[in-house]
Amino acid sequence: MGQSSAAPAPETLLSGADILVHSLIRHGVEVVFAYPGGASMPIHQALTRVVGQLRTILPRHEQGGGFMAHGYARTTGKAGVCVSTSGPGATNFVTCIADAKMDSIPLVAVTGQVSTNVLGNDAFQETPMVEICRGITKHHYLLTRTEDITRVVKEAFHIATTGRPGPVLIDVCKDVQIKKVVPEWDPPMELPGYRPLRKATRAELEAVIAAIRASKKPFIYAGGGVTHSSASAELKEFAELIGAPVGLTVHGLGTFPADHYLCLQMLGMHGTVYSNYAINEADLLLALGVRFDDRVTGKLSEFAKHGKIVHVDIDKSEIHKNKFAHIPIHSDLKLVLTDLNALLKEERNADLIGGGRYPDWWRQIDAWREAEPLKFAEPEHAIIPQFAIRRLWEILRSRNQLDNTIITTGVGQHQMWAAQFFPFNRPRKWITSGGLGTMGFGLPAALGAKVAFPDNLVVDIDGDGSFLMNVQELATAYAEKIPVKVLLLNNQHLGMVVQWEDRFFGSNRGHTYLGAGEDHPPYPDFVKVAEGFGIPGRSIGDKADLDSALVELIEAPGSFVLNVHVPHQEHVLPMIPAGMTVKDIIKA
Repeated sequence: MGQSSAAPAPETLLSGADILVHSLIRHGVEVVFAYPGGASMPIHQALTRVVGQLRTILPRHEQGGGFMAHGYARTTGKAGVCVSTSGPGATNFVTCIADAKMDSIPLVAVTGQVSTNVLGNDAFQETPMVEICRGITKHHYLLTRTEDITRVVKEAFHIATTGRPGPVLIDVCKDVQIKKVVPEWDPPMELPGYRPLRKATRAELEAVIAAIRASKKPFIYAGGGVTHSSASAELKEFAELIGAPVGLTVHGLGTFPADHYLCLQMLGMHGTVYSNYAINEADLLLALGVRFDDRVTGKLSEFAKHGKIVHVDIDKSEIHKNKFAHIPIHSDLKLVLTDLNALLKEERNADLIGGGRYPDWWRQIDAWREAEPLKFAEPEHAIIPQFAIRRLWEILRSRNQLDNTIITTGVGQHQMWAAQFFPFNRPRKWITSGGLGTMGFGLPAALGAKVAFPDNLVVDIDGDGSFLMNVQELATAYAEKIPVKVLLLNNQHLGMVVQWEDRFFGSNRGHTYLGAGEDHPPYPDFVKVAEGFGIPGRSIGDKADLDSALVELIEAPGSFVLNVHVPHQEHVLPMIPAGMTVKDIIKA
């Protein structure tokens, strides 16, 4: 183990690796998730020299480390940092980088690269990472000069965390890491075309006010941009001022309190019936920090076609990309909402304040809410996933632990049920892979979240298919003493694909069964798997055992895996089939 060291003196001759590591520290990095190899060894040697200043966590797979960085970034809003070697180590980051691009997550991925003298020669473990990642990064660098390290790191953090957040790749040649120079610690950035901060004009804001005045059925469609701009408080004030209903995307959950009267919960493919009915009938759609994703819109030509669309987004390329906006506003969302709220409070706009302007609209919405609530049928003894998730939420609520709980998920049915039946009142407590839909996300993301917030309870709600994809990170949880809890909803199938097989392919099973045969006990034995990593677990299958098992999960002093056997016949409902419309919604 290396020794703690102070920051180097300004004129000290340092290796590129040491310069890189101290640059990370200077940009406020407290933890890196790093897996070593030949092309990144100098970086790891440098990391051993800053123990006490920077924590290095060793994942058991580079993808695990990348998603730990996601968990850290998604809960803090800071850039998550992950490090790998070249070749297969670097390509194991590709999914993490693509996921960060889709979900607008600030990520700095540092990869080792072969030395400059053999670049392009197919040297051992060489891959052209910049070319591979060109379409899935916000920006990317191939570092071939040690003198450029401080500038590149400075630019990388600036780009990753400003405007629309996203991933930045820094591919560092090995000889660049070894060469010694006297660094310039605060170099000028060379980003002449990058202007991330945008502010709406007075004319644009007045157009929104006029649209609200003309509306009889407004609807606020809010997404992940609310989180990224730290605009939750402003969104709540705005919705309350005009008295409009709020529907949330999967990444918008928690940005507006789920227990608020104005909240219509999640919309889209597996959203509530009433939020989808409302957005379909609205005459004014206030789209805030969203990208009109196909999982929300279904058939684009039929989506929200009855109303005027206001679209606010920090990324100009999203405006008009999928849906034409009658009032397009390229701006930071927090600034827009702050200014709109100020305008609404002016005496001339007093007639817009409060929901009293829309009595007929709210009568209709309340009728939809009463007629079509989220619901599920409970078997007498079997545990169904929806019930298990709801009971976890209820138990945490009864213990006043909800505000200090972070939920991560894998991808599949369990993810959608968690979105439906575990309500969130605060942002950055719900961590999931949305745009890319990456299985294996939940466990490593939980580890990253727990590192960021060690005093919070962190629970990975997972499925057996997703959990197996990065199950090796249980070793990281144990060895690094990062206590996370796993609520494993084990149906022995790839549940979401099974649901589509049932609905659209006559229940013909196309390799979606994960067990070892109908006469074989549930496979694998996840409790034994967990115990092999040094982590306790428990398996249950009867509803009578659920509450005590959930309490054991919550109160376990370290990591814990609760393996809940659930039937595979359950479907996530409601459901709007892909490419269809709200008129085609499946309710049962």
